[in-house]
Amino acid sequence: MKEKTRFLKSSFNRTLALVLMDIMAIMISSFSSLYIRYEFSFSAIRDDFMLNFERLLPINVVVGLLMFVVFKLYRSVWRYASATELINIVFATTGSAVVQVIVCMVTGFTMPRSYYFIYWLLLFGLVTCIRFSYRIIRMFRSKYREKVHGPKTVSVMLIGAGAAANAILKENEVSQYLNMQIKCIIDDQPGCHGKIMRGVPIVGGRDKIVEAAEQYGIDEIIFAIPSANTKTRKEILDICKETGCKLLALPGVYQLINGDVSVSELKEVEIEDLLGREPIQINNAEVLDYVQGKTVLVTGGGGSIGSELCRQIAAHSPKQLVIVDIYENNAYEIQQELLQKYPELNLEVLIASVRNTKRINHIFETYRPNIVYHAAAHKHVPLMETSPNEAVKNNVFGTYKTAQAADRYGVEKFVLISTDKAVNPTNVMGASKRICEMVIQMMNQKSKTNFVAVRFGNVLGSNGSVIPLFKKQIAAGGPVTVTHPDIIRYFMTIPEAVSLVLQAGVYAKGGEIFVLDMGEPMKIVDLARNLIKLSGYRVDEDIEIVFTGLRPGEKMYEELLMDEEGLRQTANKRIFIGRQIEFDVEAFEKQLEQLGEEAKQEAADIRPLIKEIVSTYQYNG
Repeated sequence: MKEKTRFLKSSFNRTLALVLMDIMAIMISSFSSLYIRYEFSFSAIRDDFMLNFERLLPINVVVGLLMFVVFKLYRSVWRYASATELINIVFATTGSAVVQVIVCMVTGFTMPRSYYFIYWLLLFGLVTCIRFSYRIIRMFRSKYREKVHGPKTVSVMLIGAGAAANAILKENEVSQYLNMQIKCIIDDQPGCHGKIMRGVPIVGGRDKIVEAAEQYGIDEIIFAIPSANTKTRKEILDICKETGCKLLALPGVYQLINGDVSVSELKEVEIEDLLGREPIQINNAEVLDYVQGKTVLVTGGGGSIGSELCRQIAAHSPKQLVIVDIYENNAYEIQQELLQKYPELNLEVLIASVRNTKRINHIFETYRPNIVYHAAAHKHVPLMETSPNEAVKNNVFGTYKTAQAADRYGVEKFVLISTDKAVNPTNVMGASKRICEMVIQMMNQKSKTNFVAVRFGNVLGSNGSVIPLFKKQIAAGGPVTVTHPDIIRYFMTIPEAVSLVLQAGVYAKGGEIFVLDMGEPMKIVDLARNLIKLSGYRVDEDIEIVFTGLRPGEKMYEELLMDEEGLRQTANKRIFIGRQIEFDVEAFEKQLEQLGEEAKQEAADIRPLIKEIVSTYQYNG
């Protein structure tokens, strides 16, 4: 309450000060107009004009203040004054002058003809100075901020001389909290080279980035072209990362549309920005029709893939979203995020293991989901090599038990999240996921539920991926560890992968293994180099890259299809359907039973049995 009272008092004081200054401005303008008209000679002013001036002065003050109120000159925040406020001043002062002419005509208090124009000109100038003086002082302070802040001031280069850059420059001028000194601007339009934008020189196109960064001692580069396409963005950022400067960028063009361009919206340039391909598009209408009004259950809903599934499903208005996860911290985080963003969402978050048959059956019986996304899995390759029985228990039988519950309680569609490591697997994790795919195909043959699997490669930034590891190593000063200089992987962002999973669910008829087109593969060492440069360091000078050798079960490259599988395209050019590989279902069920018993008994080496089931599994026995 005290804060509110203090704020109201401060606001009233500021308005009162403005009113008093405006009264002075009107009085000064009124007399000075007459004084200037008679060539700065007080004695030359006619007595009748002087008398009329005295009669008109109270009317001018009242009319002027009324005009200022009408055109909201006492409601604007003048420290952020812009062209809109200037236009309001023009209208207010013009209105004041016009009303004065009308009053003189009605009352007969005539004045020299030039008086009215001079009055308007002086009043406009004085009111503008009063209103913009605060901003001008702040701009003046901004110019000398480097001397005030000393070494804390950050030297900045802007990429782009458009509306976004203008907004950042403007905010930097008026904010007392920013310590940026924007020293130069880069823009590819030759017509603006050599010009000045809000006092900052536009020094050239992208070919000048490295040179200008050195010349101006740049610490940070802000990519301020939110409308740039992916190709342009990658090309420019590839140059920027060679400067060793920290890179920041506006998230997207919608920031401009919404008028949200602000320094607070800046984010660090991520490795995704250097993938160099257009974002994957899906048919949102199809996904909405598919999910809307349905009860959707996501296992492993707190993980990197599972949580993004929950975000995108929540955005498509499900009847109810049920999240199942064994890790309470992950489940809590996604729960709080969704409750805040979608307060109307019918959300249920449950702690449960997919290995617990009774618990899973109870959940399915209680909530009766229409659609299930099964993302719960152990996925760390080296860890599963040393704990293969756990991989079997969790991945294979967690999937089997969840699939059986889906069949028992009439689920419409069951979508397994699989991996490219299931193709010709060289590790237990990949082999266990291939068995999961076989479970799905088996269940589809004997159930009314449509069981499908979606197979894709690595996702950038997911738990256990190389990106978080590299970032930690860089933050610690290095070295960054890469297993082999030639190892390559397919990469996709988490939102892209999940959106394709949702789209694949729309296409599912039962039994398919959907394969996502991951684009061109990327060398892990190139990923490491780019991340080091994006962090503002130089490779092998500031941060070293060390090759540690392939880990147990690790491939040089991943595949998305087995040799026996063909591809059939769907309506989405990034989603394909692999031809089903036939296998003996009865024999497979017996093998599953034996595999489950071996895992329960903690077999010393379960891999030979895995090899019997997955003939393409390769390991050093």
